[in-house]
Amino acid sequence: MSAQCEVTGKRAAGAPLGFFEKYLSLWVFLCIVAGTVIGLVAPDAAQAVGGLQVAQVNIPVGILIWVMIIPMLMKIDFSALRDVYDQRAGMGVTLTVNWLIKPFTMALFAWFFLRHVFAGWLPADQIDSYVAGLILLGAAPCTAMVFVWSNLCNGNANFTLSQVAVNDAIMLFAFAPIVALLLGVSSIPVPWETLILSVVMYIAIPLAIAQWIRSRLRRKGEAAFEAALARIGPFSMLALLATLVLLFSFQGETIVEQPLIIAILAVPILLQTLVIAALGYWLCRKLKVRHDVAGPAAMIGASNFFELAVAVAIALYGFNSGAALATVVGVLIEVPVMLWLVRMVMRTRGWYEAGSGD
Repeated sequence: MSAQCEVTGKRAAGAPLGFFEKYLSLWVFLCIVAGTVIGLVAPDAAQAVGGLQVAQVNIPVGILIWVMIIPMLMKIDFSALRDVYDQRAGMGVTLTVNWLIKPFTMALFAWFFLRHVFAGWLPADQIDSYVAGLILLGAAPCTAMVFVWSNLCNGNANFTLSQVAVNDAIMLFAFAPIVALLLGVSSIPVPWETLILSVVMYIAIPLAIAQWIRSRLRRKGEAAFEAALARIGPFSMLALLATLVLLFSFQGETIVEQPLIIAILAVPILLQTLVIAALGYWLCRKLKVRHDVAGPAAMIGASNFFELAVAVAIALYGFNSGAALATVVGVLIEVPVMLWLVRMVMRTRGWYEAGSGD
């Protein structure tokens, strides 16, 4: 990798945890409260916003999703793909976990907990939708926040960039088929046209726009590019929070009537996060992958591209669906759980290196 690209990698993966990111779980909780109150106090206004649709796409949410996703996709450097071979063992772990294990274990956990263990506490007509939301969450590996997790566990910056670039390239082609397969296995109807439209709208087009903006900004120099990312970063988080307020404004009555739903949905998500992180970390140790590569390799599988999952859930099933609610629960618990996992990765470095031969 060139010296300039190496510097870019270090800055991207080494960015500090920003104000919004650091307290994201708190903001999400406040949005749940605000959205729920709006749904109870002004349900007609919420429904009016939900009715602003074109081709099953809600216009306000579509705009918010693009504002949310594009700044994150701008961080991806596809030139990092040239260095995949240098860390092929770590890359093999992240690809195996993200695409051959993670989506299927999430579907399994969703089936076990939502259709069996907690079925009696959930509205029967929404169980399929909750399962679909968890499948969407499990099929989308992290894109942006992994840079933060990598930084906090002293991860290798170049590897972090490489794995994000590879996973995003795969996501363009694999996300829709995997989601469709798992929905079919779960006996949930697959709206193919809407699913493909969602992939185009929320992966392909934003990624193309983000990379075009990135190339334009990079021409002005690395400092200008980093300054632009710093300026627009907060808008991404604000768009996420605004989307959550709108979503929960539709879920207000459901949440008040059955407050345990969020806690129930959190169980398979939490278990999935811990299992995938442990598996990725253990595989890296067995393959004698360097610790600064093992950290980000485990983090990307444990966390989710929840912005995409939320967007596709809304497009496929609507604002007031169980699928949309399930994806948002993923946002609520991800930050504190991932921060705990980062601490575990750092505390177990001695154990890791003793077994990996570092």
